[in-house]
Amino acid sequence: MLLIQYPLWLGKGGWLRVWDLDQQVIAAQKKNEELKARNAKLTSEVQDLQEGTGAVEERARYELGMIKENEIFIQVLEPNGKPAAAQDMPQPVTIPDTVRR
Repeated sequence: MLLIQYPLWLGKGGWLRVWDLDQQVIAAQKKNEELKARNAKLTSEVQDLQEGTGAVEERARYELGMIKENEIFIQVLEPNGKPAAAQDMPQPVTIPDTVRR
């Protein structure tokens, strides 16, 4: 009876092999879902960059430190003298020309 059970449980097409392959399929499906979500996010980001200037302005501000004409940049320093993190920094303030003169 044991000789008959061996191929069923431990053989080439046995239950343990089937279970292992099933786990691999589940892991691959999970990875695919994560990659699909990442691709959707990248697609929407590309679309934003192609269609509007808002995303370009945001990247220019936060990644390149650029400001628009007629804006004054104010840098906030932490007590240790290092610049604050970008998410903690306020948006640049726009001062109208009439006030600046």
